[in-house]
Amino acid sequence: MLLPTSQTYTHGEFSLSTGETLPDLTLAYETWGTLNAAGDNAILLCHGYTNFPHAAGDENGWAYKLIGPGKGIDTDKYFVVCANNLGSSYGTSSAATVNPATGKLWGPDFPKFTVADTVETQRALIDHLGIGQLKAVIGYSYGGHLTYRWGATYPERMRALVPIAGVIKRETTQAQVEEIRGRYAKCAGWNGGHYVGNPDAGAVYAELAAARVERLTNYGIGDYLADTLGGKDAAAIEIKKRGEAWAQEFDANCLYQLYEAGIGSDMTPHADKYRAPLLNVLADTDNIVDVALGQPTVDLLKSNGLDAEFCEIKTKYGHAGPMIDAHLWEDRLRAFLNRTP
Repeated sequence: MLLPTSQTYTHGEFSLSTGETLPDLTLAYETWGTLNAAGDNAILLCHGYTNFPHAAGDENGWAYKLIGPGKGIDTDKYFVVCANNLGSSYGTSSAATVNPATGKLWGPDFPKFTVADTVETQRALIDHLGIGQLKAVIGYSYGGHLTYRWGATYPERMRALVPIAGVIKRETTQAQVEEIRGRYAKCAGWNGGHYVGNPDAGAVYAELAAARVERLTNYGIGDYLADTLGGKDAAAIEIKKRGEAWAQEFDANCLYQLYEAGIGSDMTPHADKYRAPLLNVLADTDNIVDVALGQPTVDLLKSNGLDAEFCEIKTKYGHAGPMIDAHLWEDRLRAFLNRTP
């Protein structure tokens, strides 16, 4: 589904690293701020695994505490772009979009792609927008890994890198992909992945909602809602509501396809390719990305001559902590961006 705040760019035929071809690549994206005449004040924002391009502008934005006039990512200074990831469900070409050859949703037949292709789609978008060298690439979670990929793939294309709650090496396995797929494939009405529009597919949507509740809870959002809504019972009601709404928006095929796209994606052998200063941000309570990975990653990059630093955030909100408690490191981010030309 295309969010009402998003716009689209249609690129046309797009060759994928897997050898397959997308007949008509479309990218959904949002922007904040103004691109300068030189085209060099842009920040590319990369979102998480199940997230969307709406990052700022209101409290529904996943990074609204960090992005805006006078904030850590200052839209009075920077032109911020966030594209929906390739294979995601919020307007970019994916299992949830129409296959022009059939007139039906791609579903499980969507061409195989990798996170390297996701970077290439983002590059196509910033080229289209007239952006030259980026001020920075900043990414959260799944987008944190995309940030590492950007830095090694196009080292001269940005002046700063900020991976947040992300890893330089994804440990994704095919078994994990099959586990995700299997969770929905066992449901009545799955129909080989062509479940959308099937009146008997209620179990698929229920399973999606349950998975969303698990993810939000595991990310630390449950604890945050308990603190802000007055207790665990109120938080459970809100998370259930969010899970049910998300299940209607996000295609189950996208879940396993996005995960599969990360198999074998390891930037550590390319540590010598980075050129832009890097700020690696992790939360001490994150149970998705171990904070213990933070300093060794920075040390690896520094051993290859990179200007790199580690920012550990002390937060009770786990994987979601860097966004929920943005005030804890906003000044560090602002200073980092200010010291990079």
